Amino acid sequence: MTDFIREGRLFRVTRFLPSHRQLFLTSHATLVDQTTTRVEVSIGHVELMFLKPLYQNGLHIRRATADEFGVLSERHGIPAENAAYTWMLERDGDSFVVGGNPSWREAEYELMGERQSLYDEPWPPEFPAESGHVD
Repeated sequence: MTDFIREGRLFRVTRFLPSHRQLFLTSHATLVDQTTTRVEVSIGHVELMFLKPLYQNGLHIRRATADEFGVLSERHGIPAENAAYTWMLERDGDSFVVGGNPSWREAEYELMGERQSLYDEPWPPEFPAESGHVD
């Protein structure tokens, strides 16, 4: 299993598109955390989410453990078949999303140019960027 870990960065909930059931969380390059990249996380097919507007200590996206899912299922009425699609957003937090596999993209902030998001249009192949998804 591949987790997404970007601790020590400020992430914000930046968009939710209800018609596509798609959630975006973004971390901008800042002097405070001495970063030069922009990181965006996208989660599609969102069924349920329990979020904070800000994640001041970063994100650690991983599949919910059996014990965590048991608690969330009881609390929120999540069906058992959604266990594989329940993602925790923090190492020890209560934030979670029930949806498709999260994906992420990261690129140097100065390469953004006029783009509003790393997901808005195809990224030019000559600009270096990293990407992946959580399994």
